[in-house]
Amino acid sequence: MAGSFGVKPLGEATWPDFARLVERHNGVWGGCWCMAFHPEGVGRGKTAAQNQAAKAGRVREGQAHAALVYDGATCVGWCQFGSPDELPRIKNQRDYRNGLTGLPDWRITCFFVDKTYRRQGVTSAALNGALDEIARLGGGMVESYPEDVAGRSVSGSFLHSGTVSLFERHGFERARRIGKNRWVVTRVVRGNGL
Repeated sequence: MAGSFGVKPLGEATWPDFARLVERHNGVWGGCWCMAFHPEGVGRGKTAAQNQAAKAGRVREGQAHAALVYDGATCVGWCQFGSPDELPRIKNQRDYRNGLTGLPDWRITCFFVDKTYRRQGVTSAALNGALDEIARLGGGMVESYPEDVAGRSVSGSFLHSGTVSLFERHGFERARRIGKNRWVVTRVVRGNGL
């Protein structure tokens, strides 16, 4: 079924589709609106409405990137990506900084899939779409922080960062461990120009 999905970049034209998906899931993870990795973050008294407004503002300003996955006209998932400046609030910061030799050009920080579309290839389609959009935007070193779930039983709804095996299937390599089960994975994406 994964071959039947379309992918579009998040932007002003696709914002309504993204917003409908988030609203169908009560703001996603307690009203995050996919703001947790942006400089503003979530929590500290911020409401879902404030997160929604902040995300809409970032989209208008071109400071929020995601590959949105569609089943026909319905947005059913996404993969968020951006520069380290756009997405500085990654998890496991102390361990991440311990082995840091340089920042990547791009980070892939999270995925979300509509609850009725899980385990149907949406995450893989979203990752492909993000890598295609990164190539269109000039390419470079791409980094992500998935979990190694080999030999563990983990609910897919909690794997917002994806799995190591997903990234390895898309050409990423493990660079270093930054948590008990979390890895930095990297891949160079060639740019295909704007």
